[in-house]
Amino acid sequence: MKLQEFRSKEILARHGVPLILGEVARTPEEARAAAERIGGPVVVKAQVLVGGRGKAGGVKLAGNPAEAEARAREIIGLVIKGVTVRTLLVAPAAQIAREYYLGLILDRGGKTITIIASAEGGVEIEETAKTNPAAILRLPLHPLIGLQRHNVRRVSFFLGIPPELRSAFAETLTALYAAFIGSDADLAEINPLVVTDDGQLLALDAKMVLDDSALPGHADLEEMRDLDEEEPSEAAAREAGINFIKLDGTIGCMVNGAGLAMTTMDLIKLAGGEPANFLDIGGGAKADRVAAAFGIILDDPNVRSILVNIFGGITRGDEVAHGIVEARATLTRDVPMVVRIVGTNAEEAAEILRRANLITADSLDDAAAKAVAASRGEQP
Repeated sequence: MKLQEFRSKEILARHGVPLILGEVARTPEEARAAAERIGGPVVVKAQVLVGGRGKAGGVKLAGNPAEAEARAREIIGLVIKGVTVRTLLVAPAAQIAREYYLGLILDRGGKTITIIASAEGGVEIEETAKTNPAAILRLPLHPLIGLQRHNVRRVSFFLGIPPELRSAFAETLTALYAAFIGSDADLAEINPLVVTDDGQLLALDAKMVLDDSALPGHADLEEMRDLDEEEPSEAAAREAGINFIKLDGTIGCMVNGAGLAMTTMDLIKLAGGEPANFLDIGGGAKADRVAAAFGIILDDPNVRSILVNIFGGITRGDEVAHGIVEARATLTRDVPMVVRIVGTNAEEAAEILRRANLITADSLDDAAAKAVAASRGEQP
């Protein structure tokens, strides 16, 4: 789950990261009122879950409340990388002497948490990685003992933190690590972490991505989800208890089991097609859940065919087949559907599907080929 900047800052502040929270505004008038309360120059920042806000005109300085209102009118409604700005953060402007990038990521390949740091802050870290990879430090932490003082010193020396700020930097990195661990995050970054003209170390921007699987243990963090920027189909899938990720292809997939779903997507591509989604319906594919899955898949107008691939272990194939037939009758859009069911009661399932005149397949390769043909308007 991606968090807006102001939400990320709330979490970091709880753990002691030095920053200025600012105020949230959803109208130009609210931005003016926030600037009046803050006093002095402010920065008006679009709250969107994409990068490149500054380049797109989503971050503007204002010298007084009237200017803050005017800048807010320019930003609200702006479309940045396909996302419409609805919310702003109004915060005191800082006089910046030096900028850094500081982040923590969950490195699944390395099975550890990794610090990423660069003295080239204030720009997208991906761009720095392309143009000047030597400017980035990647420091894996010990998976059992975590952040240690020698790790902090190494990062501090790499960044060239002035001696008088090393203690403050150590506290900041330690607090960032505590926020990362305490929130079960996949990513926590400060960009930029700045030294101000008066010698303060401050986090001016923050970004956090939380592990969805850990959210049941963090009810307060779940409430920070921004539904306005979620893909509607993914939000509907979450409500239905279905694992779903929207993709750009034309063949909808409904599969039980994440591994089987990945294999199904691979074979669709091998057959010359493109999957429209990842969808793991889970166990016990009853009619109501199947109907919900079909509805989510068909909300995508690009879907031209659907491949259903079910392995019946504990789940009985005939129950799944009944669920598919019942759910199909509720669909608002008719697209070709290829169904492969193997495992428990597969023969009974095949008979149910045959009577319903659904396209069946003997193997996954055959199912993928038929689904690709159907998506092209060809006879499977």
